[in-house]
Amino acid sequence: MINLIKITFLILTTLLSTNNVKVEKPNFIIYLSDDQDFLDYNIFGNENVQSNAVNRLASEGISFTNFHTGQAICAPSRSQLYTGLYPLKNGSYTNHTNVRNNTLTIVQYLKKLGYKVVLAGKDHIGPRKVFDFDLHIKKIENKKLDLNKIDKYLQKIEGPFCLILASDYPHGPHPNESEYKVSDIKKHPYDFNINPKKTGYYEFIKNDDNQLSKVLDIVDNNGLTNNSIFIYAADHGYSGKFSLYQKGLKIPFILRWPNKIKPNLKNNSLLTIVDVLPTLVDIAGGSTEDFDGKSFLPILENKKNDVNEYIYGVSTRQNIQSTFVFPSRMISDGKFKLIRNYNSIEVFNKNLTSNKVINHFIELGAKQFKRIPYEELYNLEADPYEKKNLARNTKFNDIKNSLSDKLKEWMEDQNDFVGIGKMPLLKPTLHPLDQNSKWKTVNDLYIGKLELDDYMKTHY
Repeated sequence: MINLIKITFLILTTLLSTNNVKVEKPNFIIYLSDDQDFLDYNIFGNENVQSNAVNRLASEGISFTNFHTGQAICAPSRSQLYTGLYPLKNGSYTNHTNVRNNTLTIVQYLKKLGYKVVLAGKDHIGPRKVFDFDLHIKKIENKKLDLNKIDKYLQKIEGPFCLILASDYPHGPHPNESEYKVSDIKKHPYDFNINPKKTGYYEFIKNDDNQLSKVLDIVDNNGLTNNSIFIYAADHGYSGKFSLYQKGLKIPFILRWPNKIKPNLKNNSLLTIVDVLPTLVDIAGGSTEDFDGKSFLPILENKKNDVNEYIYGVSTRQNIQSTFVFPSRMISDGKFKLIRNYNSIEVFNKNLTSNKVINHFIELGAKQFKRIPYEELYNLEADPYEKKNLARNTKFNDIKNSLSDKLKEWMEDQNDFVGIGKMPLLKPTLHPLDQNSKWKTVNDLYIGKLELDDYMKTHY
């Protein structure tokens, strides 16, 4: 009898030993919409657009109401998400450009922790050797995710995985025909008037929400809901694209983690897109030392209310369709936000060089945005739509100076190449400054006059 008790005890001890209990890592599923304003969701105030699937996720998880990207443009925003680094450090600081060849990404970090990493849909990132996904399930019919291939992959997957579903909706060009009328378009606080073409944008929002709904069904039908963290976000805003205003930088971010996070929560912590990868790595059991971003797992676990004292932003108007020399930088502490426009009309003379051709494009950039001052300071709590610039109000000098000092520290840490008297021309990959296009006309005297040496040396 005593021997039987001893044997039973040994068996139970072995079964309950923490050394033999396998902790299952959660899967990561990230759905990323393309070019959708923060305010164009039911849960953030627009009742006229379709948001059924987003509403479902919000009711089942946590909605972050103070989440941002560090650059309101496709490739740089995605590159931040996938590297945990701000644009200047990872190298993708203009659209249509790659990160640096030695940059570690979500692929390397999560593979090291035992994950398969798969991209479905839009890429708009590079180089391929850095973004070495286990699988890339490409789009079909121009914009749509290949839901059949995604479903088949999830039916067979073993072990933890990270699946990024990069939608091409609601990015333009938008359709001319839509079930929406002009009267359906909601005027946002930062809109001067209603753009009739937004009916097609609304149509694509509906298409994206329908697609998200099908993805959620696929996840459910494959029994993956309970052990998967599902994230929904947009890469940046539509109305504020290219800028450092909230309508470009502020993004929706919803996270569902069954049995870990209570449903239907809201959180106003100051967060940004470079915080996502360190959070995933933290959850998966890896080190978060090498990121610009910070893990917000403590917020998810109710151990902390905030992880960021400041967040930052970068803007360039070069290498986009209407290309101009007008770089800007931003810092925010969540309450106040400082923007510096380093080629504003107020300071552009200090940026001029001995090269007349370069000077032409520097001056052109300043005059294109002549109403935008060198400094902008906004009280986001009192003025969330940034209508009142406080930069010249002496009552706010201490706040402005403090933010200015922190912005300078960050720019130095990022090895920033911009400043007063430092106004580089960025080598184009698609949209040269000195060539005519359907988006802009160049003075005949300056067409094709820029030389390779006139551009800043870059990694691409």
